[in-house]
Amino acid sequence: MTNALAPLIDSAARATEPVVRGVKDEQLTWPTPCTEYDVRALLNHLFHVVVGFQALAARGTFDFSTTPDYLEGDWRTRFGDETVKLAEAWSHPDALEGVSQGMGLPQRTVAHMVMGDLVVHGWDLARATGQDYRPDPAALGEAGPALEEMAPMARKAGAFGEEIPPPPDATPFERVLMCTGRDPHWSPS
Repeated sequence: MTNALAPLIDSAARATEPVVRGVKDEQLTWPTPCTEYDVRALLNHLFHVVVGFQALAARGTFDFSTTPDYLEGDWRTRFGDETVKLAEAWSHPDALEGVSQGMGLPQRTVAHMVMGDLVVHGWDLARATGQDYRPDPAALGEAGPALEEMAPMARKAGAFGEEIPPPPDATPFERVLMCTGRDPHWSPS
């Protein structure tokens, strides 16, 4: 038996994994929609999140204060392996119960955070490296409202930029991106 969010975390990871695999070595220094990260730094951040949130699924702790360099050896395959471990860690029936020791937030909120990171940073990496990205609609449907709800806290912590007001015809995904401070039409040039 599993919980309802584990398959969505897995589908968010499955949508992001081909983007990570598609990053070429010469693109690692390219800019991303996350102005504080180039492609390499964003990949390391996302890797660190995937590894760290495995521990948080079990209500453990994890040191997010520094980010090691994960981009050694066959890091593209290893990213896929780590996302499998992430989905497995969140698949325990009680993974969404209680409060995260490592974050001090409800476990369900922590699960939404990692799902949101996979969805939004998957897009960031795709935009930065000229790849296609389509988030899983079910994962987006779950993570989108949660990201909008946590946006004020995330902005205060510096994790989100200032919200860009969406036009009336914005898609649900564009609304999520704009909520996190991203321009859906961003390009590296």
